[in-house]
Order: sequence, then structure tokens, then C-alpha cells
Amino acid sequence: MKKILFLCLMALPLLISSCSKDEYDSFGTLYGVVTDTNTGDPLGNVTVTLSPGGVSKLTGSNGLFEFEELTPQQYTITVQKPGYQTNRKTLSAIVGEKVEANITMTPQ
Repeated sequence: MKKILFLCLMALPLLISSCSKDEYDSFGTLYGVVTDTNTGDPLGNVTVTLSPGGVSKLTGSNGLFEFEELTPQQYTITVQKPGYQTNRKTLSAIVGEKVEANITMTPQ
């Protein structure tokens, strides 16, 4: 009986720590759709660059992009595609939130 009690007491801190909610979300997400200013159609193969950080992604045919696990701060998103004017948008990543950052591009 003492061995069982001893083992239970030893395991108790592990059980408590695995059940507690000490893990807080400390990152944010920026996402959006890149569209043509004139038609409203989504634009694929757009280079979307995040600054600071310098991380770049290409949009899919649906124009979607997403940057996850961002430190909460202000970012500038730059979009570039041949045949279109470069465009930028500045916004802030917020802890635990997904911030929408839709951007339009104007044909040259």
C-alpha cells in the first residue's frame, strides 16, 4: 500500500502539469487574398514578402497567403507580380489572433 501511495504522489506533479493551462499563445497570424483591382479576381503566383523577417511566399491560384507564428509587432506586406504595380500594406500581428490583410494589385 505504501508503494502505491508513493508512486501516486510521485506521478501527481506530472499529471497536474500536463493538465494545467500554462501554455499561452504568444504569436499572431496574418493572412489574406491578393486580388486584381479592376476585376476583383484572385491572383495566383504573387510573391508576398513580409518585413521585418524577409519571408516570402507565393499565392496559390486562389490568391491566398498566410504567415503564422509571428511575433506581435507591426509588419509590412509587399506583393509583386509581373504585369502589376507593386503594392504594400502595413498592419500589426496580435497575440492569439488572425488578422486579415487583403491586398489589391493594379495592372500596369
